[in-house]
Amino acid sequence: MPRPVWSGAITFGLVTIPVKVVPATENHSISFHQYHRTDMARVRVKKVCETDGRTLSVDEIGRGFQTPDGDTIEITEDELDAIPLPTAKAIEISGFVPAASIDPIRIGEGYYLEGAGQVAAKPYVLLRKALERNAKVAVAKFAWHGRERLGLLRVKDDVLVLHAMKWPDEVRSPDALVPGDVEVGEREIEAAVTLVDSMPATEPSAFKDEYREALEQVIAAKSSGTAPPEAVPDEEPGGEVLDLMSALRQSLERTHGEEAPAGREATVHELPRRSARRGSAKGATGDGAARGTSKKAAAKKAPAKKAAAKKAPTKKAAAEKAPAKKSGAAKGAAKKVRSPASTAKKSAKKSASASTTKRNTRTDKSA
Repeated sequence: MPRPVWSGAITFGLVTIPVKVVPATENHSISFHQYHRTDMARVRVKKVCETDGRTLSVDEIGRGFQTPDGDTIEITEDELDAIPLPTAKAIEISGFVPAASIDPIRIGEGYYLEGAGQVAAKPYVLLRKALERNAKVAVAKFAWHGRERLGLLRVKDDVLVLHAMKWPDEVRSPDALVPGDVEVGEREIEAAVTLVDSMPATEPSAFKDEYREALEQVIAAKSSGTAPPEAVPDEEPGGEVLDLMSALRQSLERTHGEEAPAGREATVHELPRRSARRGSAKGATGDGAARGTSKKAAAKKAPAKKAAAKKAPTKKAAAEKAPAKKSGAAKGAAKKVRSPASTAKKSAKKSASASTTKRNTRTDKSA
């Protein structure tokens, strides 16, 4: 366990419990240093006096408050310790409330409370059992680092935990962020509730910091002189947004194969695709790249087809004017582009010519 960060007592009524405050959490994030790229030397932040330009030590630095007029009023550590606060050395419990009545957004960092000595054992356990039996948490006030704070006491694994809390005026109002009037049907609400109930209940303890693990692998690879592991490309989001009811139905089917209540047919809306990420654009392959290539090719071929369609009547006219000069291939092409109307006209001309020939033959015979 780390060293205590504060020592004092818990007080409620006439009961006093001497305690030591120990941090309940620790930070596992990987931190970086700033360095000079030329010689890889560390870059340090120094505290320099604005008047004489000297770098100051900790003993030379005081604490002060600047007034609106620009004057600086020095406040010493002894003056801070002498402030007449009942919570200066005590975590003073003001009352007990149901845990559900506390907005989680107001709950901050947590600390374990350790009983200080054997004299604290009995009242410590007494307070813990009282909180467990009535399923409540204690609201308290305490003073740390020159300011009074609001706190919350609860029980975790037979240990009392103190959480720092935000004061009511420190929480911003979210009223300006509320969406406008939106109509949500009862069928959609039922489908959403079914989806929530069907999804697995994953405990927070099952999650892990995958980013930190990946960063550790990169650092280990570079320190050993090997290449860092290659990143797995992210899947690009689809270019379609389904109807809300359809999205709920599909989510249920993917979760446990259940079917959501039937609703109206889904409507699909095309969304503009995002530009490709740097690095992935150079090696873009797969269905997305193939679709983009086929669309471009189709776009380039479309004008050519239109132009060919416009030239077809000209070829037909040329075929009617000079049929004897055309080759066999040209005649075949002319036949393909002839319309039903031109075919009918030609048939009519042939039948008229045949009837005229028959009449002439009969006339010659009669003569």
